[in-house]
Amino acid sequence: MMCRFKARNAMGHVFVSQLRELVSTLSSDSSIRVIVFRSLVPGVFCAGADLKERALMNNSESDLFVHGLRSLMTQIALLPVPTIAAIDGFALGGGLELALACDLRTAACSAQMGLTETTRGLLPGAGGSQRLPRMVGVTLAKELIFTGKRVGGQAALEMGLVNRVVEQNPTGDAAYREALGLAREILPQAPFAVQMAKEAINKGIEVDIGSAMAIERMCYARVIPTRDRQEGMASFIEKRPPRYTGE
Repeated sequence: MMCRFKARNAMGHVFVSQLRELVSTLSSDSSIRVIVFRSLVPGVFCAGADLKERALMNNSESDLFVHGLRSLMTQIALLPVPTIAAIDGFALGGGLELALACDLRTAACSAQMGLTETTRGLLPGAGGSQRLPRMVGVTLAKELIFTGKRVGGQAALEMGLVNRVVEQNPTGDAAYREALGLAREILPQAPFAVQMAKEAINKGIEVDIGSAMAIERMCYARVIPTRDRQEGMASFIEKRPPRYTGE
């Protein structure tokens, strides 16, 4: 949960440090099956960089800070379990980059998303210039980044930027509720198989198809000896719901 109310979850030193610590803790907790990133600030997922703080940095400090932000997004992308960003409000600049580092995204129709860095004399520096084209295609990503354009939930769905879009509700957490629903669809599946599927997809998409097939084979080989695979086969034969343990 992100809840820096006054600064609209802007990414300053303390906020980033706390988020890095949280992600590190989540990464080593084997009991976690799905992670949902959400905001408790009404109308805002994350407003991006803390520009007031950034204005006080010299060139070297700014470069180091953005490098740290980029590595945090990589840390999020490398979390072993599925991650979902619930976008109930503005997700701009680094805020959208955080959502792009997640596996899946849900959004309210009223949400506004954009990599707006060029409107501030910058370019996306926390992975956005690389993750957005991989998600929506190169030409569309170039248009969005070159113009600094913001898009709403429905447009984001149509371009493949988010997985699901819902009408906002009176409590302002419709995307979060949708994310929980999506998480509940993932939870019944074999946990280690889901993790291996994530690894196969994430690593395979970065290489040629032949190398990707080898990656798939390696991930599949790690699933074969698991108890969950045996349980999956047994439950199918016995016509009953599987009881997966992650082993």
